Amino acid sequence: MDLSNLQPAAGSAKNKGKRVGRGQGSGKGGTATRGHKGAKSRSGYSKKIGFEGGQMPLQRRVPKFGFTNINRKEYKGINIDTLQQLVDDKKINEAVDFETLVGLGLAGKNEMVKILGRGEIKAKLKVSAHKFTASAKEAIEAAGGEVVTL
Repeated sequence: MDLSNLQPAAGSAKNKGKRVGRGQGSGKGGTATRGHKGAKSRSGYSKKIGFEGGQMPLQRRVPKFGFTNINRKEYKGINIDTLQQLVDDKKINEAVDFETLVGLGLAGKNEMVKILGRGEIKAKLKVSAHKFTASAKEAIEAAGGEVVTL
């Protein structure tokens, strides 16, 4: 090993790339490799998402259909087996209200809650929610609980 075969460690030296737009002497001056005229040659150019070179873009070619009901109410569904699991984990005892569900992260504070009837419940609970399915209401009352609609 001598001074003639010294080289940097592998991966340490980065190729800086061509310095464009730094005058004619650099060989990459003038148009700075952008070609002549057109949107891409200008500063500040950015292509719109979905732009197809002036061709009618896909999102405008595809027909629109359907209907969006502006008065639709979205409910966050919580099943009774989830409530039973919370009782088993000793996170709730005799009452479940909206604040409890928000605190446990099962619903957001701006969401409406609907109790659904999947699974079975053994605990006697007083459940407060915005809506209940018939099967959930039946199951909670059969277990000796109480249903309160908000």
